[in-house]
Amino acid sequence: MNVVTPIARGLDPAKFRDPQTTAKGERRARVRLASLDVLWFNTGTLCNLTCRNCYIESSPRNDTLVYLTAAEVRAFLDEICALGWPTRQIGFTGGEPFMNPWFMTMVEDALERGFEALVLTNAMRPMMKCADRLLDLRGRHGDRLVIRVSVDHYTRKRHERVRGPRTWKPTIAGLAWLAANGFNTHVAGRTVWGEPEDALRAGFARLFAGLGMDLDAGDPARLVLFPEMDARLDVPEITEACWGILRKAPSDVMCASSRMVVRRKGEATAKVVPCTLLPHDPRFDLGTTLRGAADTVALNHPHCARFCVLGGASCSRT
Repeated sequence: MNVVTPIARGLDPAKFRDPQTTAKGERRARVRLASLDVLWFNTGTLCNLTCRNCYIESSPRNDTLVYLTAAEVRAFLDEICALGWPTRQIGFTGGEPFMNPWFMTMVEDALERGFEALVLTNAMRPMMKCADRLLDLRGRHGDRLVIRVSVDHYTRKRHERVRGPRTWKPTIAGLAWLAANGFNTHVAGRTVWGEPEDALRAGFARLFAGLGMDLDAGDPARLVLFPEMDARLDVPEITEACWGILRKAPSDVMCASSRMVVRRKGEATAKVVPCTLLPHDPRFDLGTTLRGAADTVALNHPHCARFCVLGGASCSRT
């Protein structure tokens, strides 16, 4: 069965243009950083896979976001400490983070400072090449090291529709290795398949049981199910009035509690952006320091609406 593509009209070109007002002239919703709970680092867009519908277009050839260095990461961790901010978690995403040659040093630095480290991975060969160092970090830091494995569906056929042929077995082997060695393991799936959420969770529960994993598929923090993101499809803009209509608060949105550091190819320094979903668009650049990135963020992108507000998703959820 093919990946289900929503039947929807294309995005109205008048939408998401003005950070102050929507296409209808209403005041656009904005979100203030309430507290930096999670700081993300995109370690680079290079990946061992070329996945269908990858929102960041990672691949073995895409270095649009170049590798961050351990020194760059360390500078931002130093700034958190200097500011005295109560940040609890450092997240690492890509691309495939384990391909970055400085990656394990970054994770170790975060853990040794007392942060929780959340690592997003496909659990394939790049991760397994770091098995010895991962075991060492697991032994010294326990459950503060969280590994979230991308498994797009609980069946091989659908997972490989996204990830490509021969990707299922190495991912499941990596997932099983993490579980067998006592890692704090989470899983991220997708909701694109048209299945009800309870059916998806039941399917993943069967997969986990078959692997002997003690992972509660009903826990939305342990099994995160992400809505699909396609910026080409139409979606309502979020206005100030939407908070009351939707019975949500700005503090519910990811950019109220997180930021991400990226370094784009050709740029001299790393930049801070509001969240994991908007690494490429310079309209969302918040500067080169965390202090300077504490400004409000206009919800001026389709991902803000579809993923964060209407989809109710967050990349952290631990």
